[in-house]
Amino acid sequence: MKLIVGLGNPGIRYRNTRHNVGFLAVKEISAKLRIRMGKKKCRGLFGTGSVGGEKTSLFMPLTFMNLSGKAVREIVKKDKVPPEDILVMYDDIDLKLGAIRLRKKGSSGGHKGLASVIEELGTNEIARLRIGIAGSRRPVDAATFVLAPFKAGEKALLKRVSKEACECANTWVADGPDKAMTKFNKSCG
Repeated sequence: MKLIVGLGNPGIRYRNTRHNVGFLAVKEISAKLRIRMGKKKCRGLFGTGSVGGEKTSLFMPLTFMNLSGKAVREIVKKDKVPPEDILVMYDDIDLKLGAIRLRKKGSSGGHKGLASVIEELGTNEIARLRIGIAGSRRPVDAATFVLAPFKAGEKALLKRVSKEACECANTWVADGPDKAMTKFNKSCG
C-alpha cells in the first residue's frame, strides 16, 4: 500500500493559502480518482482507493502544519506503511509558482511541516513532492506570504500545477520515483 500525504493547515482561514497546496494536491487526486476523503483517522482526513492498480491511501493531517508529523506517524504505524511507500506533498517558497520537484529523500529544506514528519518518522528516506508557491521575488516576511491567499491572476496556474502534482503522484505510485522524477522535474523555478 502507498500513502500520499498532503500538508496544510485545517480550517476556513487557511483554505486557499499558499501553505495549503499540499491539501489542494491531495484534493485533486481525490477528485480525479474518486477517492472519498470524508473519513477521520489518526488526527486527519483519510481515503483509500486504487492508483494504477495499487491500493493507495490519501491523508491530510489536521494537526496544523508544524505538527504534521504526529498525525503522519500515527497513520504510518497503524497501517504499517514503510518509508519507501510514503509521498509527502507540500509548498515550497524556493520554487516558482507552477514548478514541482520530486525527490526520493533528503532534508526538510527548512519546511517545518516536513521537518515534523522527518522527526516523527525518524527518517528522511521518504519521497517528497515540493510544489512551488513563490512569486517573482522572495518575500521579506515568509510567514505572512505562505499564509496569504493566492492572487486572482495566479489561480489558473495553481489549477494547472495541482493537476501536474496529481499526475506526478500517480506516476510515482504506478511507475516508481525514478520515472516520475524524469517526467516531472523539468521546470524547477
